[in-house]
Parts: sequence; structure tokens; C-alpha cells
Amino acid sequence: MKKIIPVLIAIVLIFIIGGISFGSLIREKYSYSEEKADLNAYFGVTGDEAAIIMQDEIIEDKARVGSDGTFYFTYDTVSDYFIYTRLYVNEMENTIRYVLPDRILSYNIGESSYMDGEEQNLCDYQIAFYEGDTLYIAVDFIRLFTVFDYETFREPNRIQIYTAYTERQVAEITKDTQVRYQGGVKSEILKEVAQGEQMIVLDQMENWSEVKTQDGFIGYVENKRLGEIKTITPSFLSNSSMYGELEYTSISKDYKINMGWHQVSGSGGNSTFAEVTANVKGLNTISPTWFHLTGNEGNIVSYASQEYVNNAHAMGLEVWALADDFTEEVDRFAIFSSSTARANLIQNLMQQVLTYGIDGLNIDFEKIDETTGKHFVEFIRELSVECRKNGIVLSVDNYPISGGAIWYNRREQSVYADYVIVMGYDEHWSTSSTAGSVASIDYVQKGITDTLEYVPAEKLINGIPFYTRIWKTTGTSVVGESMGMRAAADFVANNGIQTQWLDKECQHYGEIQKDDTLYQVWLEDYDSVKVKLDVMRTYDLAGVAQWKLGLETPEVWDLISDYCGN
Repeated sequence: MKKIIPVLIAIVLIFIIGGISFGSLIREKYSYSEEKADLNAYFGVTGDEAAIIMQDEIIEDKARVGSDGTFYFTYDTVSDYFIYTRLYVNEMENTIRYVLPDRILSYNIGESSYMDGEEQNLCDYQIAFYEGDTLYIAVDFIRLFTVFDYETFREPNRIQIYTAYTERQVAEITKDTQVRYQGGVKSEILKEVAQGEQMIVLDQMENWSEVKTQDGFIGYVENKRLGEIKTITPSFLSNSSMYGELEYTSISKDYKINMGWHQVSGSGGNSTFAEVTANVKGLNTISPTWFHLTGNEGNIVSYASQEYVNNAHAMGLEVWALADDFTEEVDRFAIFSSSTARANLIQNLMQQVLTYGIDGLNIDFEKIDETTGKHFVEFIRELSVECRKNGIVLSVDNYPISGGAIWYNRREQSVYADYVIVMGYDEHWSTSSTAGSVASIDYVQKGITDTLEYVPAEKLINGIPFYTRIWKTTGTSVVGESMGMRAAADFVANNGIQTQWLDKECQHYGEIQKDDTLYQVWLEDYDSVKVKLDVMRTYDLAGVAQWKLGLETPEVWDLISDYCGN
């Protein structure tokens, strides 16, 4: 018996130790971790950086906190999330501009005041500053131009932004608990939360829910600690936007625009007005190519004529004088990146418009490169102020987007200009390496639909060609010669070319081999114009423009007049 007792004691001890160990394992498995997350690492910030919680997401962009506690966004953040590219920054002049419907706001970077037209507005913070090549702009300054709510927090630095509100689910904490980095009791703690604190519920799972706290922590809470989930729709409570809700009014005619471009190569060209308008039907707008850039200071050459304007008005035509950039070689970047040159160009154009009683301006600057793009768009904005003040129609010509040149920024054009014109032609240029159509129907339709992503139909005019190209291919040499409709038809007839209708291009096509040269033509004629107008009718566009008057055959005017409802 004495020998058995120690054995029993040992067995009992083994069970006790085993039970303790098992209990420890159970407690270890199911007990709540008290480990705190590194919050700077969680938000990805160091020093004076600040995390940005955009809606319900911590974005990659970072804000900065100034010595006075002011929060700043980078210019890229402003462009991506707030007012797109409307805030115009000129690095060379060290300025920021924002064009309102009737005036221009301007600011010299580094100062604490900005000009609202002629009035100076003082801010109690530095509006913007450079750090290296990065431009930082005060959040409160951006808020002058667009509607959003924000709240800032410290330790770590972070800013919660709401640019829009939709329905959200919320629930209160029923017992003191923690928001954890991931769903699970072993996950690191992001924040201790108290009973009654409201959570935004982002996603519900079986035992845990993804939530966001009011101060920007996004993590997980046990479902048993959440009360009844309710659906609410917040509204903007503190909108301080001074300039973001203003209306950019536009001139909108109560009829479809039917505009013909009239190429005037000099003052003497005005005398061809009667000739090019002799057969037109339903034409209500004419655009003579009167203004050309010269030099790099915003000066122009003008062929404007009072007699021409009077004759046009007598026919019931509005005159939208065209300004182009390809008659003389100029430095476009130098012109449009200079606030002085832009102002001079605008003054020169408006002086001509007001002197001759011109009804509108048609801007046809086709050689703007990517580096000049944002400066050109600023020119359109600033020009629109003067046009709006004086009741002058402003229209802007554009390539189809598929051809590139996205820096023309059709979206901004549609805000500031009255009409945006897509030049639905030159699918194959005279210098193209392969022969092809000037304006196949797929090309035309894509030009329209692509542009409609940025420009409303009631502002979009589609340009159609009154010309075609005769293509001559000799060996590897390809040359395209432009001809009007009548001249091209005569070429086909005189050379005995048999044509056939191509359903894909919606044009008559013909070719002939002469010696070592292949001649090809995709005709623009009555039938091709009809199909183009039918497509345009489908999208209910603002109208049609034709390049150029004098190249058409008379019968196409019946089609165009019918399209315009005449």
C-alpha cells in the first residue's frame, strides 16, 4: 500500500500538470491579444506626412502637415480626386489660376493672398508651396472650389475626406472592445473603442465585421460587440465652397448648327463669299479663316471684312470667324504658357470681333503638342470669360480622340466653350504611308462616340469633308492628292474607273492601274454624306460643319438641310 500511494500521487500530479498545460493552451488559443499595432506603419506615414482616407479607403497619396497645423495636398492629389485639371499651375510664372464664369482668380505661389478678379483675398495660412518639384496646396484653399467634408486627426497625422455621400450602414458598440487590424482575437489592436461609439459597417462576416471608426481607422470588430445596424444617408454639413457651384453658362442655339468653313487665304479671298454660298441650302453659320497667329506675343494677322459680315448677316448667316495656328511658324508654347501673351491674344481677337460685329469665334489650333496642352486649355478658359461677357459664341475644333492629342482636354472645353467640334476626317492624311479613306463611317462614328464621353451631345458638332483624295502608289511611294467632290467624280469618269459601294467604309471605291502606278479613290459624295448624317442623327448632335465651302456638289445641300430640319 505504501508503495502504491506515491504512484497515485505521481499520476494525479501528471493529470494536474496536464490539465494546467491544456488549460493554458486553450486560454492561449482563445484569449484576446493585447498587442498594439504600429499606427504609423498602418497608415504608412512618417514625419509630417499625413494619411488620406478618401471615403472608406486609405489611399496611397499622402498629405502634409505644416508647422501651423495646416494640411496640404499635392497637386496630383488635387487633380486626381477633386477639381481635375481646372486648377491651372504655371511653374515658370510660379502662379496658380482658376477661371470662373466672369473673372479669373490668380495666386502667386508662396503668398498668403490671392486675387479674385480685381479684389485681394487674404488667407490665414500659406496657400501653396513647393518642396523640391512637388507642389503642395492647402486643403482649405481647395475647398473654396469644390464641395467636400473633411476632418483632421493627429498621432498619427491623417485626414478623412468625403467628396460624396451615399447610403451607409452604422452600428453602436455595445461593450468596450477593440478594433483590430484583421478579424481574429490574435490580430493587433488598432484602437480601443468604448460602449456607445458609432462604427461605419463596411462588410459583415460570420463572426467579425469590417468597420471604420469616425476618426479613420479601418479594421474589424466582433459581431457580438455591435448593436443594431441602421442605414443612414449623411449630407454635407459644412460646405465652405465659394466657387465650386457656379454656373458656366453657354450660348445654345435653338436650332441645329449648319456651319460651312470658308477658306480665306488673304483679304482678297473675301470676294469669293458670293461664289461659295451660291448653292447652299439651310446654311446658318459661316466660318471664314480670318485670324492667324504671328510672332510669339499673342499678335494676329486679320483678314476680317465689314462688307463680308454685312453680306453674311443679310443672308441670315452668323459669322464665327476662325483663328488658326498653321499659317505662320510660331512658338506655341511661348504664346500659351505666357499669361501676358494669352491676354494679348484674347484682347486682339475680341477687338476684331467687336469692331466688325462678328457673332462667334472658331478656334482651330491644330498643332498644340503635349507640353503646350494645359496652357492652351487655360487660354480657352480665359477666352471664354470675354466671350461670355460680350455674348460671343465660342467653338473649338478638335481631332478625333482616336488620333491622340488627349491634352486638348475636351472635358474642360465642354465646360467653357459653347460648342466643341470634332473634325471627322483625315483618317488618312496626304502624307500617310498607306492609301485609304478620308472618312470611313467607322472612323466618323468612333470620333463621335469617343468625344461624347467628355462632351454632351447638345454641344457637339461633327465636321464632315467635302473633299476626297486620289491616291497614287508607285512602288513604295504613296501620294494623296486632295480634290473636291466634283473634281474627284470627274477624275473617276475621265479615267474610266469602275466604282463599287463598300459596306464597311460606306463609300464608293475605285482603282485603276496605269503603267507602274496604282490609282485608288474612296469617294466622298451624296451617298457617303447621307450615311454620315444618318449616324449623326442617331446621336442627336448639335449640328454639322463642312470643310470646306466650294468643294461640294450642289445635291448634298438637300441632305444637310434635311438633317438640320430645314
